Amino acid sequence: MPKMKTHRGAAKRFKVTGSGKFIKNKAYKSHILEKKSSKRKRKLRQSAVVSPAEAKRIRKMLALG
Repeated sequence: MPKMKTHRGAAKRFKVTGSGKFIKNKAYKSHILEKKSSKRKRKLRQSAVVSPAEAKRIRKMLALG
């Protein structure tokens, strides 16, 4: 059976931490920013840890087993 290929789109969006969790950047930070508060935009700059349910799918996409 051939090797699993890495999903390139996922590889560009997620990083793996030392403990094996996945980090993602938050959405809704690209346009229509005038109506969003400074506080909201500031919070969107921070990265977030992916939920365990999503992590399982991401692990498969990144061919990590």
